[in-house]
Amino acid sequence: MARTLKETSKWTLRKVLVLSLAACAAGNAVAAQAADTSATSLPPGYTTMRTGTVHDFEYFTGGWTIKQHRLKKRGVGSNEWEDFPATLCMSPYLGGMITVDELYVPTKGWAGLTLRTFNLAKHQWSIYWISSDDGELDTPVLGGFDGNQGEFYGEDQDNGRPVKVRFKWNKLDHDHARWEQAFSYDNHAWETNWTADFIRADTTAVCVAGRPKR
Repeated sequence: MARTLKETSKWTLRKVLVLSLAACAAGNAVAAQAADTSATSLPPGYTTMRTGTVHDFEYFTGGWTIKQHRLKKRGVGSNEWEDFPATLCMSPYLGGMITVDELYVPTKGWAGLTLRTFNLAKHQWSIYWISSDDGELDTPVLGGFDGNQGEFYGEDQDNGRPVKVRFKWNKLDHDHARWEQAFSYDNHAWETNWTADFIRADTTAVCVAGRPKR
């Protein structure tokens, strides 16, 4: 079916914005990889040299409902968690080399965007997060999948404290996936502070134009 002029303009603008974000992100990925050996000690498993394939996130296309499980206070030894629902819609671009998903959390009043770019020469993904709270493009985590298990590592700051960051992905089956975020504050141990359990949804029911329905 042919697009109307209005639909074509929206699609073109979205593509330009995605490519612009990807271009800005490329420099951050280089810096993140260069920092791989900056510390004299590293937490278990940490590396920014893991690789994957351009097909790693194909399964994630479409709409998902999510159970979020988040530590209320990070880096202080807390064991108090909160649970809340979310909806996510993911779209691939450039044959899957770029993916964009938008997360919407209705009970919290915020949203977020994940940008993933695949470096064909390095066979590696860079994953960036942008929150509606500040609009900043976070430092990426780098890595890829080995079978159904994905690991991604990088560096960031948490309330002014330097941290190592780890993302873990687990493709449980076609309709279920699990994501986990952990920080290391001392370059020795990991503290898991956020998990998300994904259930595939009817994309037409939860997404409109590639974005979660409000």
